[in-house]
This record gives sequence, structure tokens and C-alpha cells, in this order.
Amino acid sequence: MGAHSSHRSQERRWPLSRVQGTALGFALALFAGSPLAADYRSATEAAILYDGPTTASRPVLILLAGTPVELIVGQAGWSKIRIAEGKLLWIESRRLSERRNLIVTAAATEIRALPGGEATATTIAAAPLAFRAEQGVLLERLSDPAPSGWVKVRHRDGETGFVRMQQVWGY
Repeated sequence: MGAHSSHRSQERRWPLSRVQGTALGFALALFAGSPLAADYRSATEAAILYDGPTTASRPVLILLAGTPVELIVGQAGWSKIRIAEGKLLWIESRRLSERRNLIVTAAATEIRALPGGEATATTIAAAPLAFRAEQGVLLERLSDPAPSGWVKVRHRDGETGFVRMQQVWGY
């Protein structure tokens, strides 16, 4: 009877675990990789990044103006951020803006021009080349990322077009 009652207690727990697992899976699928999952900002000017939330902390590197960062948490005038390389560091909050820039992470990427019409994955991929951008180039984000996997951007020289989301960081 001990084995039978053990089986019963597992049966009672299973539906609750399954419901929790389904809810967790749904939440992860909904927010993973979504713009809602992260809060991105850009540096307003060149800024020193520290390993702690104070200027007495060890300086780690200098962030260039316009570089996108992921905001993790704010704390008394400081922001804990993630940079494109994945490092978690601290920056003075006043050195961040809500302007959304992207940084090219692919070795090189093609930005497609879409002169008019509907912006779907197929129409953008078939659109003429607007310009190419190398790894590390900053692009201003002009639209929210589309379900098609593309986002509209502008180069500092004024050229605009669409780039594949998986070839940039900071959206």
C-alpha cells in the first residue's frame, strides 16, 4: 500500500506542476527576445564604466557616445547595464538617454531600401541594397522591431533602410 499511496501523491501534484510549467513556458515564449523583455538606452556622451555604483569603484572601460546598453537596474544616480559583449557594469545614470541606437554585431550586414509598399520579410529581403555596415557601426533605430525580423534604421550619414534584427544588438 505504501507504493500505491506514493503513486497517488504524485498524481495529485502532477496537474499543478504541469499548469505551472505551461504558464512558465508561455511567459518565457511571450517575453524572450521581445522588446518588452529588455530596456535599452544609449550613452549620451563618452562615459567611464565601473565595476560598482560609485566613482571610487574600479574603472573598467570607456563607453563611446551613442553606444546602446541594456538597462538592468537603477540605484541612486547609477545604472547597472549590460553591454553588447555581455559584461555587466555600472554607469552614472545621467549619461544615458532613451534614444535607441543599435550596434552591428555581424561581421558585415546589408541594409535594404524599401521605397514603398508593405514591409514584410519577403519584400524587404528582395528590396535593393541601401548600404552595407561593418561590425561595430552604430545605427539609429527608427521603428520597433517587426515580427518579420527586420527593423528600420538610419546611418549617421542619413541613409535609411531595414536591417535583420539578428545582425544588430540593442533593440
